[in-house]
Amino acid sequence: QVQLVESGGGLAQPGGSLRLSCAASGITFSAYVMSWYRQAPGKQREWVAAVTSGGGTNYASSVQGRFTISRDNTKNTVFLQMNSMNPEDTAVYYCNARLTDNSRIQYWGQGTQVTVSS
Repeated sequence: QVQLVESGGGLAQPGGSLRLSCAASGITFSAYVMSWYRQAPGKQREWVAAVTSGGGTNYASSVQGRFTISRDNTKNTVFLQMNSMNPEDTAVYYCNARLTDNSRIQYWGQGTQVTVSS
């Protein structure tokens, strides 16, 4: 059974930081591109960042330079370090695993709430 379990969400002040984690089980972790998405209230889910098995990264323009995605293939975990946060970063953050060789095969975590407010 595939499980993606996010943790690390919570409340951050504007300008502050949070670090999200997503622990994967039931998949060959190194065969998957790992991504973070987010969904703000009343908005569609949007892609935030992705990291390949080899460590290559891509970011949405809205988080470029503020967020860093990374992965530890030995621990089957992907991280999202969020710095210089602002209220527009408030959303439920979801972890996504997409098979590198077949993009139709993907899995989602349950999400973790991130709120940026003073």
